[in-house]
Amino acid sequence: MRIAVLALEGVWDTALALTIDALGAANGLSNRLMGGTPRFDVSVVGVRRTVRSGRGMDVPVKPITPDLRPDWVIVPGLNTIMPGVLLAALARPDTSKAVAQLLQWRQAGVQLAAACVGTFLLAEAGLLDDLEATTNWSLAPLFRQRYPKVRLKESRMLIAADGIVTAGAAMGHLDLALWLVRQASPELSNTVSRYLLADLRSTQAAYIIPSHLAHADPLITHFERWARGHLKEGFSLEAAAGALSTTSRTLQRRCNEILGKSPLAYFQDLRVEHAQSLLRGSGLDIHAIAAEVGYVDGATLRTLLRERLGRGVRELRAELL
Repeated sequence: MRIAVLALEGVWDTALALTIDALGAANGLSNRLMGGTPRFDVSVVGVRRTVRSGRGMDVPVKPITPDLRPDWVIVPGLNTIMPGVLLAALARPDTSKAVAQLLQWRQAGVQLAAACVGTFLLAEAGLLDDLEATTNWSLAPLFRQRYPKVRLKESRMLIAADGIVTAGAAMGHLDLALWLVRQASPELSNTVSRYLLADLRSTQAAYIIPSHLAHADPLITHFERWARGHLKEGFSLEAAAGALSTTSRTLQRRCNEILGKSPLAYFQDLRVEHAQSLLRGSGLDIHAIAAEVGYVDGATLRTLLRERLGRGVRELRAELL
């Protein structure tokens, strides 16, 4: 499998290293255990003659030439999670050139993959329009507003759709690399996972901080503060809107535009977050915690935690050990 890793100025050092090292480990283990098959031919390419990483290190890159015919192109993330810095990076000439190159590769039938902030380049090219995709969860509000045609599912760790794969925040680069190895050999992917002490994860929901997402919009920020003071109560859209001096329709619309979910769904996110905190930092049993976050019994909370986080009460408590 021929893989080109497209490195841009300011590439996140860890993202680049994780991608290359995981695929390198797959090659080493393949040689040792499987007679050298499959093999991943990895090259780091760039649209500039020289590329400097986010930490100021020179990254050796190969020029993109007509004879470069990769099966896959991977776009690692840039070294920023600040919206203003990211928007400036997306406006750079080299980024525009990279976006045009991604379009050209896609038109030639090359399969594309990106993780974390790298997903923004695929979206800039319009390649994710009408597709499900994921990204760095902390930048989901910006992504959703900038690319409204993309069906963003930021709680997912990895999504494959129509020959394009997107992965979530930070260490999602490792999930992406393991997924690519799995396409060639599930056995090899399992072996690499065990050597690296890393598993393919289906969700990044457990890592999302609801209050961080709320800060993307003043109305949502006020809604979040109101909601935290009413977690024990039953949710009322009308009461929330009234407390915020807005209409139910406006609150509903802004939540969908910024968060991609209803006010009730976000309210439940806050309940789950508070329940997690109580599970980890108090001696309360599940029924007492359920009462603290507005549920009648522990069974309802258990179901919600399992649905939202993919883990049950026992697993969440065990994380403290």
